[in-house]
Amino acid sequence: MRGKIGFHARSTDKTSKENQTQRSTLSYHPLHTRSKGPNMLSEDELALLEAIRESGSLSRAAARLGKAPSTISHAARQLETRFDALLFDRRRYRLQLTPAGQLLALEAARLMQDVSRLSRRVKQIASGWEDRLWIVTDEILEFEILAPVIRSFDALQSGVALRMTHEVLGGTWEALRDGRADLIIGATNEPPAIPKLRWFELGVMEWVFAVSPRHPLAKAAEPLEREVVMRHRSVVVADSSRNSAGRAYGLLGGQATLAVPSMAAKIHAQRENLGVGWLPRHRVAGLLKRGELIEKRTADPREPNVLYVAWRGDQEGRALSWWLEQLRQPRLAKRLVRGIEITG
Repeated sequence: MRGKIGFHARSTDKTSKENQTQRSTLSYHPLHTRSKGPNMLSEDELALLEAIRESGSLSRAAARLGKAPSTISHAARQLETRFDALLFDRRRYRLQLTPAGQLLALEAARLMQDVSRLSRRVKQIASGWEDRLWIVTDEILEFEILAPVIRSFDALQSGVALRMTHEVLGGTWEALRDGRADLIIGATNEPPAIPKLRWFELGVMEWVFAVSPRHPLAKAAEPLEREVVMRHRSVVVADSSRNSAGRAYGLLGGQATLAVPSMAAKIHAQRENLGVGWLPRHRVAGLLKRGELIEKRTADPREPNVLYVAWRGDQEGRALSWWLEQLRQPRLAKRLVRGIEITG
């Protein structure tokens, strides 16, 4: 079949010399030539397939690539010989890739992209950057405050893939312990026993016991005694610990609870008179001023929470070091701990 569409074997010395000349004319980058296996395409060969596919003509493909038509024709035949397959259909007016040629072009381009990505990743790791950085924040922190930091990190063009997730209370420390985080931000309670754990304090978060103005406790005498508070449902953010029962702050033994997924949901629930509880003072300051929430003094005030930044000391790459440097900046640390005041 190949003879029917114009493929003829030649064996003369003259033809052999011409073939050698043509092969030398179509240049290949040394790197691709060295790394190219028997069935791996160079960038020039990929460009040839793409030029023929788009132009439908050897002459137009040659013009596009800045090569002589005879050189392009020879390179096309060499490809077919190497893969022992018909890659170009010359029977029609418009030169086209056969299904095998289309598959080769698509898959070879994908493989070249994979090799290119792998090469970049290897260089990235060799230069001290991690392949990926998994950051887990306690849900109490707001992602909006970290967005500009992420933008600054992107400007480094390090190639490091960021993964940002959140946990709640004990689940934040647990993520670091179980290898589901490289860096945790805003963890509460004292740091637990984790091998090679390193940490520093981010700041101190202050709390206020608040209720809706429609709640019975809004007009109750202060300070509120434990027995009085226990009669009313508390709104809590559910601990995300996977391997323990979890914990809750400011919850009295035997008190009814409404567990919600986030601090924003907790604030909303208390505004809607669905329960009572402790809220971050700065975030609800505006609601307290406008009377949408009422602050109540209690007989058992809640102590401020220390928030921590923590990581494993055996995994400090350049990306982790950069983030630690940012989190040590007093201005960013203060914004994270105080949060964004609710204005509406």
